Amino acid sequence: MSSLTSRRRVLQWMLATVPTSSILSAQLARASPSVSAAVAAETVRILMPAPLADATAPAVRLFNRRHSETQIAVTRGPLDTETLSDLASSSLLLGDSPFDLILMDVSWTARYVAAGWLQPLEPLLGQDALAGLVPAAKLGNSFGGHLWRMPLSGDTGLLYWRSDLMPRPPANTSELVAMARELQAQGKVRWGYVWQGRQYEGLSCVMLEVLHAFGGQWWDGQAGRTDLTSPGAVEAAQWLVNLVRTGVSPPGVANFAENDALQLFSSGQVAFLRNWPYAWQLIQEENGPVTGRIGVTPMVGAPGHPGGGTLGTWGLSLLAGSPRPQAAVQAIRWLTGPEVQRELVLSQGYAPTWASLYEDEELKTAHPLLEVQYEGLRTPLVRPLTPLYAQISDVLQRQMNALLTSNLSPEAALERAQRQSDLIVRAAGAGVVP
Repeated sequence: MSSLTSRRRVLQWMLATVPTSSILSAQLARASPSVSAAVAAETVRILMPAPLADATAPAVRLFNRRHSETQIAVTRGPLDTETLSDLASSSLLLGDSPFDLILMDVSWTARYVAAGWLQPLEPLLGQDALAGLVPAAKLGNSFGGHLWRMPLSGDTGLLYWRSDLMPRPPANTSELVAMARELQAQGKVRWGYVWQGRQYEGLSCVMLEVLHAFGGQWWDGQAGRTDLTSPGAVEAAQWLVNLVRTGVSPPGVANFAENDALQLFSSGQVAFLRNWPYAWQLIQEENGPVTGRIGVTPMVGAPGHPGGGTLGTWGLSLLAGSPRPQAAVQAIRWLTGPEVQRELVLSQGYAPTWASLYEDEELKTAHPLLEVQYEGLRTPLVRPLTPLYAQISDVLQRQMNALLTSNLSPEAALERAQRQSDLIVRAAGAGVVP
């Protein structure tokens, strides 16, 4: 099969569930620019998820005050990652996208490259564009020999624990369950552990961490297929479903996204929480029952296995049809640069990508979580780098959520996920990497 034919088949699968133009029109109507386009030589238009559009708004205003020849206008997109991707994809499919840059989740890179939607960045940023970043932040930005994305944040999944109820965090998954059950038995907490079990991308991130924790893997890069029926994968799925079936996690965790889990943990009813770095900042600001009473540590593994958190970085990518690449590069350099990232650490708690910021003594004093974030970045877990990621992620989410809400066995759920993923890979054709 020719490379061109292979790519076409990949695209057919990638775009099968993209919203229609009428849906796109409604979504664009709801996504309003957060910064007015000032009269300037060139205005760089960027699509961002709502939280990061809000977080970077001061930096955008500062850039626009400092520059007369280039202005930045941000469109505040949907909060949900998949909805944002659908919005971006739809605008690109219609042609003549209104955006120059898109703030992309790390899992989108391969898909957008295969679709031909992005411009390589190394001709504009230089071959050493990633030189000053921590090693983990360099992952997921390149594909097929080119740089397509400049990271703005360096987040990984983290484990939050009640430091007022226990002297130290658990060393592994067995200790996590044992400590949670003990606190539940003592009546100190209602629930032991909350995480993201809803059928969406958050569940894929959780599953990647648990697979790694039990010695399994999601994607076999050499074989170009998923690997979900290994003994480690079955142990991982069994551990998650046991959390629910034994009452360590509430049944409602099957409907939890990040904020749902955070709210329950913040109420003081839970011993442990899996979430992203931003949660720490919110807990401190709320001045609620657990403020000042939490510790944070990297995700733990099962006994005898290392832990690790899913890499959740967001980064700016340049669309292939942008008529103003040089102005767009100005915006990329500014928004992903150390000055802006430093302020995002202080104001929002986002993990930076620049190595120098982790050595900033003033920053470390002002933001105690920085050391834990850096530790988490030493063992990052990258979601499968394949143009078919959206499809195989959807399969994993569906089967794992079904496992949490039914009497299905882990073996049966994972066999279904493996079989459906194999069908996707075969339908797309072998050798799909561009």
